[in-house]
Amino acid sequence: MRQGTRRPSPALAVAVLALFLALGGTVYAAKRAKIDGRTVKVKSLPGNRLKLRSIPANRLKPGLLGAADSQNGTLITGAEINELSLGQVPNAAHAETADVAKSATDAQTALNAVNAITAQSVNGHEAGCLPGTEDFAGACWQNSASETAVSAPAAANSCAVQGGTLPEALQLAAFSQQPGVVLDNGAEWTSDIPIFTDENIFSVVTVSAGGDLDFKSFSSPHKFRCVIPLLR
Repeated sequence: MRQGTRRPSPALAVAVLALFLALGGTVYAAKRAKIDGRTVKVKSLPGNRLKLRSIPANRLKPGLLGAADSQNGTLITGAEINELSLGQVPNAAHAETADVAKSATDAQTALNAVNAITAQSVNGHEAGCLPGTEDFAGACWQNSASETAVSAPAAANSCAVQGGTLPEALQLAAFSQQPGVVLDNGAEWTSDIPIFTDENIFSVVTVSAGGDLDFKSFSSPHKFRCVIPLLR
């Protein structure tokens, strides 16, 4: 008697079909489903499973970048941080205007220098020579000698009252060579005392109209002119 092929039972067929549908549904669900942050368990992903530069710095826990790694004890360095993921440092906005501020300071300094050159006063004092004087050797020299002849100490005192001094001998000789300057024929006092022999016994250098130097007793009368600083 010949045996025929045994046909599967209905129960087996149903079981196989159910298994097929179950497997197919799992694959379909896996393809359709998306994994987001809500489906990831907290602290379930180690750092070495994250793609480099995939997390911006503002998504990290505050203070994390400055803390030591608990596994190897090392610090996160700047080379490991993507600068593009960092926001602007609070004071960086002020730094952007630093060059402008420096330029403004330099410009003001330059302006002050120009004003100083053309200034009519310095520290509250007038700058320049008063009428009756002229600029020579960095000071204001009186154009003419005094009207009266006096002793050397009296001449020095008169210049001091005016805020000036008697000129030095060689300076007065040089000034006498300037155009339009004429010294008194009787010679004029200077501040030089080359001879001093005793109390109130000394000679003072005088300069004559021709620019010649001579010695006169301190008590003899002569005319004089004063040298006054530019600032008054």
